[in-house]
Amino acid sequence: MRLVLNDPLAEVRVTLSAEGGSCARARQVVRDAASSWELPEDLADDAQLVVTELVSNGIDHGEGLITLTVSRRPGGMLVEVHDESAKQPQLRPVDPNSARGRGMQLVQALSARWGTKPDGRGKVVWAELEG
Repeated sequence: MRLVLNDPLAEVRVTLSAEGGSCARARQVVRDAASSWELPEDLADDAQLVVTELVSNGIDHGEGLITLTVSRRPGGMLVEVHDESAKQPQLRPVDPNSARGRGMQLVQALSARWGTKPDGRGKVVWAELEG
């Protein structure tokens, strides 16, 4: 099933379980939204990498269900991932001997802006991508 969003201000929201297959589902949601909004392919590619990192962090470090929200913005999109943990993501120095720990560095590199905001049930980590 392909997502079709006729409203350019549309927002897509899905609830994901904390399991590995959720990253693939999140990528598909972002890819379909970018296509429907006729965003550039390179922006869609970057957004898929970003959403993979944010959702996998929610799986690895968060609690409860994960809510992905993708919204159209002028010139791009906003990706928001909510989980039920107040623990904030950390930009850590890269350890060349580790295969992990580069996720938020990647998010920072591919996003125009990113950040976190607490809410009553955890936090939202967001990234704005422009193309």
